[in-house]
Formats: sequence, C-alpha cells, structure tokens
Amino acid sequence: MHAISFIQDLAVIMLVAGVVTILFHRLKQPVVLGYIVAGFIIGPHTPPFGLIHDEDTIKILAELGVIFLMFCLGLEFSLRKLFKVGATAFIAAFLEIVLMIWIGFEIGRWFGWSTMDSLFLGAILAISSTTIIVKALNDLKMKNERFAQLIFGVLIVEDILGIGIIALLSGIAVSGSVSSGEVFSTVGKLSLFMIVALVIGILLVPRLLAYVAKFESNEMLLITVLGLCFGFCLLVVKLEYSMVLGAFLIGAIMAESRQLLKIERLIEPVRDLFSAIFFVAIGLMIDPQVLIDYAWPIVVITLAVVLGKMLSCGMGAFIAGNDGRTSLRVGMGLSQIGEFSFIIAALGMTLQVTSDFLYPVAVAVSAITTLLTPYLIRAADPLSIKLGQVMPSRLSRVLSLYGEWLRSIQPQGEGAMLAAMIRRILLQVGVNLALVIAIFFSGGYFAERIGAWLSEWVGDVSQQKALIWGAALLLSLPFLIAAYRKLKALSMLLAEMGVKPEMAGRHTQRVRRVIAEVIPLLSLLVIFLLLSALSASILPTNELLLVIVVVAAVVVALLWRWFIRVHTRMQIALLETLDNNRDASH
Repeated sequence: MHAISFIQDLAVIMLVAGVVTILFHRLKQPVVLGYIVAGFIIGPHTPPFGLIHDEDTIKILAELGVIFLMFCLGLEFSLRKLFKVGATAFIAAFLEIVLMIWIGFEIGRWFGWSTMDSLFLGAILAISSTTIIVKALNDLKMKNERFAQLIFGVLIVEDILGIGIIALLSGIAVSGSVSSGEVFSTVGKLSLFMIVALVIGILLVPRLLAYVAKFESNEMLLITVLGLCFGFCLLVVKLEYSMVLGAFLIGAIMAESRQLLKIERLIEPVRDLFSAIFFVAIGLMIDPQVLIDYAWPIVVITLAVVLGKMLSCGMGAFIAGNDGRTSLRVGMGLSQIGEFSFIIAALGMTLQVTSDFLYPVAVAVSAITTLLTPYLIRAADPLSIKLGQVMPSRLSRVLSLYGEWLRSIQPQGEGAMLAAMIRRILLQVGVNLALVIAIFFSGGYFAERIGAWLSEWVGDVSQQKALIWGAALLLSLPFLIAAYRKLKALSMLLAEMGVKPEMAGRHTQRVRRVIAEVIPLLSLLVIFLLLSALSASILPTNELLLVIVVVAAVVVALLWRWFIRVHTRMQIALLETLDNNRDASH
C-alpha cells in the first residue's frame, strides 16, 4: 500500500506541475515559480482536500533535488571563470552578503523575531538566484552583454560564500552562539577542505571519467557520475560538512573534465525531475494563513531585497571601477532570492532552530522578487538615464573622476605582468601549503585509529605520535620543497625590484642574494611553527621531534631531485587537465 500511495503522490505532483508549468511558460513566467504554485495547489493547506498522502517520502526526494541543483551549479562553475571575474565580482558579492545579512537581521529584530530567526532571515536574503537570473537574461537576450557577464561573476563568488554561510549557520545552530575565533576557524577549515578537495579531485576524477568514456556507454558514464556525486556527498557528511557543499564541489571538479558537455546532457533530465519535486515540495509547505498573517513582513522584506541588493551590488560594481549605468544594471539584475534561500530556510527547519513561519515567508518573497526580475532588468537603462539627468553636476563630476583615477592606478605593461607573476607564485605557494596542512590535519584526525593499529608493534604513545607526525612530514616534503622554491623565486623577484644599485652601490648583488636566501628560510620556519601548532595533538616530544627533523633533512638531501620530479609531474597533470577542458570547451 505504501508503494501505491507513493506512486499516486508522484503522479499527482508530475501531472499538476506539468499543467501549471505549461501555463506559466505561455505566460512567459519562470518555470520555477510554476512548480511552487503547483505545490501550493496540491498542498495540505489548500482546501477542499489534500492530494498528497506521503509527505515524508516527497521530502526525501526533495533532498535529492537539492543535491542535483547544487551539483549542476558546480558543473557550471569553473576555476578559470573565477580567476577571470576580477575585482567587481568579489567586491560586489562581499558587500551584498554583508549588507543583506545585516538588513535581514535588523528587520527580524524589528518585528520581534528570535535571534536565530533574524540571523537565518539575513542569510536567506544574502544570496541571489542563479537559476532565475540566467532564465531572465536568456529570455531578454541579454546573456552576452557586459553587465550580464559581471552578474555571472558575482553569482560564482556568491555560491562559494553561500557554502561558507551554510557551514557557519550549521555551527551556530548546534552551539547556539558564535565567536570571532569560531568564525575564522570554520572559514579556515572550510577553505582548506575546498582547496584540497579541488586539487586532489581535479587530479583523479577527470582521468577516471576519461577512462569510463572510452567505453562509449552513456549508461556507464551516468552511473559513474552519480556514484561519484553521492559518494563524495557521503564523505563530506562524514567530515561534518553539509551535503550541499559535497554536491557543489564534486560538480566543480567534474567541470574540469573533457566529458563536461556529455555529463551535463546526461544529468539534465535527472536534475529536472528531482529539482521539480524540490520546488513542488516548497509549495506544499506554504500555508495561506501564514502569508495573510505575515503580509506586512513579506512586503517589508521584499522592498529590502530589491533596494538593498540594488544598492549593495550596484555600489560594489561601481567601487570596482564600472560606470554608473553598468553598475545599476548589475544591482537591479541581482535583486531577488531563490534556490539557495530555500536551502538555507530548509536548513533552519531541519536543525529545528527557526520558526515555522520563516520558510513560507522566504518562499513568498522569492516568488514576488522572481516576478519582478525581468522588469527590473528592463527598467535599469531608463532609470540610469533618469538618475543621470537629476544628479547634481558636481556629484557626477566627482564620480567620473573616481572612475578615471581608478583606471589610472591600475598597473600597465611591465607592472601588470609583474603583478600577475607575483599573484601566480603566491597562489602556487598557497595551494602547496594547503595540501601540507591537510596532511597534518588528517594525521591528527585519524591518530587514534592509526595508534590502535600501531599498538601491536609500538606500545609507547609518544613513539606512536612520532611515527604519525614523521609520516605526515614525509608525505608533505614534495609540497614543502615546492613552496620553498616558489618562495625563493618570489624573494629573488622582490630583491631585484626593491634593491636598486643607487641604494646599495657595489653591494647590490650581495644584498639581493642575502634577501633571496633569508626570506624563504624565515618563511619555512614560520610554516614549521604553524604546523607544530596545528598538529599539537600528535606532536612528539622535543627529543623525538629533533630526530624526525634530522631524518627529514637527510631524506631531502638524498632525494631532493626525486621530490621535485614527483611534484612537477603532479603539477603538469593538474595543468593538463585544466588545459584539456579549456580546449574541449572551445
């Protein structure tokens, strides 16, 4: 009987969703909104009778919808795109998220809601909807315009920051409080995990997919992709992070595969099915009485979303050096909330820290702002002309001078090349150090299990710690040597730029050599102290530590060239994967 009622529920959902979405398509409204309306129509709160009998199973399927939504968002994400979006995306996204969290929190407190409701409301308002914006820009045939490309850049950064927000909210919900130390710790660990997962994933996953693709079986490729997706989500959950993070990251890793277009084509029908159920499930939870009772907060929050995002994103785009018209178009294009907001609202309900009214309020605000999105994008140009006419000439002159000044201070020619080189070296050092820190963290995380296994041969706990710490150091040597070489190259570059012959005279070369040697050695000392602090749980005694360092020094002296070759091969493999994907996408 359970199977029959489930099939009945699924039939009702698909039939009503199909009819409503056809109607919404004819009315040129977003299909997502149609799914929510379909859920509202068949929901338990809509008279005369409820058509859904097994809501729990539908909610489980809706969870799959979240996974596929975030997985496909990851597939559209690209590391290369992230590096190309520039300052506009980072400034606008950061400003928007900080301002909207603050506005949402203050609105919640003003209405007398609890601290957790207010905090989650701020997070709900922080992230714009990728699905709705892409659909609106496609319909308006504006996808290739400059402001649209800037919007896509902001959305990429928003998605990354949104994952961080979910991780932070989960921590706050469990502990009930937050301190600056916890925030930095959570963000640091999350960033570390993302870097390591992306680097290792890009080295392994595209090669596996390329091997599977050789069999030319769509079924085999689809099953492999789904297996990797769910398997990675499970790993992330075991590490006490959100499934959402796992789905997004494995999607971003597969985005660097040559099979990306084929994967997108295969996964699209599966995503459409489960995401439809997800949005219908959102509609099922809407209680008309709640919407009536909270009509005033919904109006206030909707105005806050539109005006707050126009101001924050527009200001962020302008601060980054864009003209007023482009900045306003960016701000008005991002003035809505969507799927990420539903995920955050659902998180609050799952953790049982938010009130029942918050979810339907978020859905109502999303529906209204979704309807407004195409009109706001269309209205951006006339509004910018109108603002240009009424703006005082002195203010207009100041704003144009700011833009000219910003363009004038950007490095040109040789300076730009040097800046790009320094950024690239620092990025490579950062990635290598992230891998080293991850190895030591893993040693600490699995120390108890490894110790239990070692106890058959080594009974002394301090000796067990020495073996674990020594093994972590040995595994880290290729990355530490690579970091040292990159730091040496950077210090040589800085010495060449900073020490001029007119300053040091005949000692110029000697001073440059000293700087080139001292900076990397000091950096390694700082790294060693940092590793000691981070791996305090497995740090051996001073005597054993000295022995380990001496052994490591001997190993480095004997195998220096071999370590360099190993790391070079890994780096080449990583770059080849990224380049292959770029060639495949052209």
